[in-house]
Amino acid sequence: MAMLTGKVAVVTGASRGIGKGIALALGAEGATVYVTGRTLSTGGHSLPGTVGDTAAEVDRRGGTGVAVRVDHSQDEQVAALFDRVRRERGRLDILVNNAFAIPEDLTDPKPFWEKPLSNWDMVDVGVRSNFVAAWHAAPIMAAQRSGLIVAISGYVGVTYTYGVVFGMCKAAVDRMARDMAIELQPHNVASISLWQGLTLTERAQANLARNPEMSKATVTNPAIGCSPEFPGLVIAALASDPQLMRRSGGTFITAELAAEYGITDVDGRAIPSLRAQRGAPIWQPIADGGGLA
Repeated sequence: MAMLTGKVAVVTGASRGIGKGIALALGAEGATVYVTGRTLSTGGHSLPGTVGDTAAEVDRRGGTGVAVRVDHSQDEQVAALFDRVRRERGRLDILVNNAFAIPEDLTDPKPFWEKPLSNWDMVDVGVRSNFVAAWHAAPIMAAQRSGLIVAISGYVGVTYTYGVVFGMCKAAVDRMARDMAIELQPHNVASISLWQGLTLTERAQANLARNPEMSKATVTNPAIGCSPEFPGLVIAALASDPQLMRRSGGTFITAELAAEYGITDVDGRAIPSLRAQRGAPIWQPIADGGGLA
């Protein structure tokens, strides 16, 4: 039996990229995965991928994919999503907060005052959206006294990467995950943040093709990048770990957790941690003190 047979997951922002990879990895372990995103039809975005495509691939991998169009800046759409999950499945085991309003100019080497104020949209879909989704998920998980909420973050939480708003957002979701863990602990629900390095998504590969010089930087060196499915493999292991609550409240480097669980990427590579080059997480599991006063 697959690790996640009978489990229900919501993965936000999963039309493509990291969200899609996570959804596929969870589906391959037998989960029912609600796939959210704004792209319903081919051609609806400059990059390939739709929620339907992802859900169909989840089915092919052995899980059950459920495509749901959700704009995570619209609270009523998010509420409807979780009402549907509760109505159709009666439970929720995993929420992966991945949706993020990545601006087209994210990697442009310009100072913040030369980029548009619309870059603040990363706060709305990237920070606030995490809170809203967790706000809806937490009552379902607390009632069943189990569950895992994962925030997708990165080294950018402690080291400058691309821009001011981007770094602020990732630092915020790390702290949010830690403080949610404190309030969820009495209900046996875990909350963690995962740090990704370069993930070879459709967008990342397009950026590298457009600007080959990026491959020379540690941040964007494809030789040490991972597949979009890699974090999903780690999340599946976390969700199946009987000692999961020992990790709650912590920020973890995905590559380091993978090494602990004996996980390699889909091509068999061991993905390196960039702790020495890019910095260490601030928040430790609350079971270990976790920065509590």
